[in-house]
Amino acid sequence: MAGISSPGIGSNLDINSIITKLMQAEASAPSLALTRKEASYQAKLSAFGNLSSALGAFQTALSSLNTQSTFQSVNATPSDASIFTATATAKATAGSYNVNITQLAQAQTIASAGQASTTATIGGGSTTTLTFQFGTVTGGKLQNGQYVNDPTATPPDPAFTQDPNKTSGTVTIDSTNNSLQGIRDAINKANLGVTATIVSDGSATPHHLVIKSNETGATSNMKISVAGSETALSDLLAYDPAGTQNMTQSAAGQSAVLTVNGIAVTSQSNIINGAIEGVTLTAAKVGSSSLSIARNTSAVQSSVTAFVKAYNDVNSTIKKLTAYNEDRTLSGPLIGDSSVRNIEAQLRKMMSSPLTGSSGSLTTLSQAGISIDQKGVMSLDATKLSTAMSKNMDDVTALFSSIGKTTDSLVSYVSSTSATSPGTNEVVVSQLATQGKLIGSLVIGGSTAINAGNKDMTVTVNGVTSSVSLVEGTYTPAQLAAQLQSAINGISAFSSKGIAVSATIDASGKLSLTSNTFGSTSKVSLSGNAASVLVGASPAATDGVDVAGTIGGIAAGGSGQFLTGAAGSTAAGLKLQITGGATGSRGTVNFSQGYAFHLTNLLDEFVNSKDGMISGRTKSLQDGITNVSKEREKLDARLTEIEARYRKQFTALDVMISKLNSTSSYLTQQLEQISNLSQS
Repeated sequence: MAGISSPGIGSNLDINSIITKLMQAEASAPSLALTRKEASYQAKLSAFGNLSSALGAFQTALSSLNTQSTFQSVNATPSDASIFTATATAKATAGSYNVNITQLAQAQTIASAGQASTTATIGGGSTTTLTFQFGTVTGGKLQNGQYVNDPTATPPDPAFTQDPNKTSGTVTIDSTNNSLQGIRDAINKANLGVTATIVSDGSATPHHLVIKSNETGATSNMKISVAGSETALSDLLAYDPAGTQNMTQSAAGQSAVLTVNGIAVTSQSNIINGAIEGVTLTAAKVGSSSLSIARNTSAVQSSVTAFVKAYNDVNSTIKKLTAYNEDRTLSGPLIGDSSVRNIEAQLRKMMSSPLTGSSGSLTTLSQAGISIDQKGVMSLDATKLSTAMSKNMDDVTALFSSIGKTTDSLVSYVSSTSATSPGTNEVVVSQLATQGKLIGSLVIGGSTAINAGNKDMTVTVNGVTSSVSLVEGTYTPAQLAAQLQSAINGISAFSSKGIAVSATIDASGKLSLTSNTFGSTSKVSLSGNAASVLVGASPAATDGVDVAGTIGGIAAGGSGQFLTGAAGSTAAGLKLQITGGATGSRGTVNFSQGYAFHLTNLLDEFVNSKDGMISGRTKSLQDGITNVSKEREKLDARLTEIEARYRKQFTALDVMISKLNSTSSYLTQQLEQISNLSQS
């Protein structure tokens, strides 16, 4: 059992207090030095954090100037926005356009005969298939909601032509859903591009099944085929504009009709693309309005203003962190720091040096109205910038952003990487990209019957395989191609991956299936019962190939229609799209990098790079703080040893004084006894 110690009992000295004061004296100077050192490190670390934040904000401001879309932004302004609104992309050509809308697009709506109940069963419940197809109705005339013959029309008889670009689909009706409500819900659940509702008119048989196409346009008219033995369902729902019409049309599917500068335009929807290149019109009502297309210079002005402010914030932060106040004899935490001086010097040098290899006529920031005074403060002359933009926006774009210009209209610049060097490179195409194709080996006759025995097939497109079924019926060659294309493109296994085909009948009468993509992964194959009817026993399959060629005389990588400069070359990472033309020399591509690009890369080295100036100094300061912690641990250990020594020494002193006190007491007692004896 450890002994119980109470320092000072023997000597009556306050030993604990004495040792505490001695230890405070021992720890005061070295502890204070370590605290000051740690505080200095922390202050510098916080200062570098502030500088890094300012540089990061500067880099963010540069991002919009390093993007071509900022300079390509276009404003589209109609004189009467109640007639139509408009948006524009960089492809739009500045100018004024006259737009006259004479007809709005609308969706087709058809309705069934009235029913007494929405829940009563219709028919006996045997399985019946409803097939929805979409297309155009031509000829004849519309009378009381029905298409009928019209001797004055061309053609006199109404005809329905399926749109191959719209997918067909089926709905199964059986004993579980053969009521008006059940049919409505089954159609909506099938997600076929139509919406079914029940509308009641208040008559003795008030309930009508109303089906409306989800899309507008003349090619969105419906044809509903009913397959099965349930005549009650067929009598209610069968609808063929060119044949039996057991439903009544209340609104025909029609396209928007308009003129642009006197040129007639038709659009399937009220959102009109392509009538004016790069412009999307959204029609709201019939009427005329002018449209003004102009470059959005305010977006560039705003981005350049943000660039100037962000740079001045960096300059202000550096001055604050490196300042010295003579009156208060205070200095900033980074005064004299070589890394900060280096960052400041590199930024100023880059912005004061002219660009090399620029594809535009502007090579200095001052030409766009940006200047830096002797104190490092940047300013913008908005008038000078506006003048530069009005003269040639492409030159202003090249001054700030990475930009590629090609001399061939069918060769377009797509993107670049940090490895791409500025300069002009020749583009040579040795092989154009092609699409995978399948051409039948038989000539399709004037009429082809598709039935249960030959409607099913297995289709593989671009490596994806799925089962596909055609709608039963009798088809002309063009109708058969439209039905096949619609059936394949309506399969989610294909559409979810952006895969589609186009089906046509070539000049020899053979069916041709072509993948929608280019390159070596583009392939088409067909097998199953329907194959013999559609493409015969030995169709010719041709796989797609990738584009091939050189950029700057060095073989480039090809993928689909995209040609990319080889690693290690001056065109490394330069991506071009070849959309057509011939093999051989295809002109040149000039690539240049503007100030925003170079500054962004420089700031990456400062802020984001592991070996950058700020990250290097930050690591050094953090290491210093760690070392202070280690030194503090050593100091604590040494102080513990010193305190133990003091306690040992004072304990010995206490024991000695205690013994002296005992001896003194003993002698005093003896002398008192001698004195008492002498007196007696």
